[in-house]
Amino acid sequence: MILVLRALGVGDLATAVPALRALRAAYPGEELALVAPRWLAPLVDLVGGVDRLVEADGLGHLGWPGPPPRLAVNLHGRGPQSHRVLAATQPGRLYAFANAEAGHLDGPPWRADEHEVDRWCRLLAWYGVPADRADLALRRPGAGGLPTGVSIVHPGAKAGPRRWPPERFAAVARGLAGRGHRVVVTGNPGERGIADEVARRAGLPADAVLAGATGLGELAALVAHARLVLAGDTGIGHLATAYATPSVLLFGPVPPAHWGPPPDRPWHQALWVGHRPSGDGTGAHPALAELDVPTVLGAVNRVERATLCRPGVPRQAAPVVSAAG
Repeated sequence: MILVLRALGVGDLATAVPALRALRAAYPGEELALVAPRWLAPLVDLVGGVDRLVEADGLGHLGWPGPPPRLAVNLHGRGPQSHRVLAATQPGRLYAFANAEAGHLDGPPWRADEHEVDRWCRLLAWYGVPADRADLALRRPGAGGLPTGVSIVHPGAKAGPRRWPPERFAAVARGLAGRGHRVVVTGNPGERGIADEVARRAGLPADAVLAGATGLGELAALVAHARLVLAGDTGIGHLATAYATPSVLLFGPVPPAHWGPPPDRPWHQALWVGHRPSGDGTGAHPALAELDVPTVLGAVNRVERATLCRPGVPRQAAPVVSAAG
């Protein structure tokens, strides 16, 4: 058995897809078990190749019930805590970044300035397991009654500094609706308030608010069949990358060079003004706050022009909006 630890969130799982696929290809006859939160199960199913989900929300006691795995792989972090969680299962071998505190020296050094996808591909390459960093696609689910061809505005994010002001999301949503986009506003149940505010400010109908009304599998399906995704640096942006859905993603505290979409895909635009002082942490990060509505609408323009030229996309599928850009 191959036991893989990645007990984090949506974007973390999406950026680990190339590494998971590489392990599946390298050990085709072994059971592949992924340690991750139970709520990620719908997304794990869309990755494919994972035989079993071992429930764990973070790095608490794993309580591993089975025999020692042949191999344990730490795709969670640099240790020492994550290393120790896996070492407690007594694996035959551990693939992980070198960490003297955890007593693990057989691994590559950690690099802080590295894209999250490249980090895990490099780890596996150290151990002779090749991974394709472009292998990011998820299985495309059916729409299942969800609206298709919509433009998704996702104003929430896990941390306040990553949230663009709702009035600016609303201004972009209003502009998109005025140009023929069918706009919906998504989010988790705790983000229903901000979603309602964005919809109200944008003049959208009440049924445009889907925050709290879609599970993770439904959200993935919505993104897979969407026209556009507008969001901050959060999990839904990684779903847009996985489905090659045109997206405009707004970055602040963390540069897109660490967590953004592949730079060779012009139908994904990652906006970032550069490093700025952190601010007081109570509102949008200063780098995020510098992004204004015309800049974002200009990025939408570029994305839709790129979509028109993308192989396999009918030229009439995505008309270009008229804002400057």
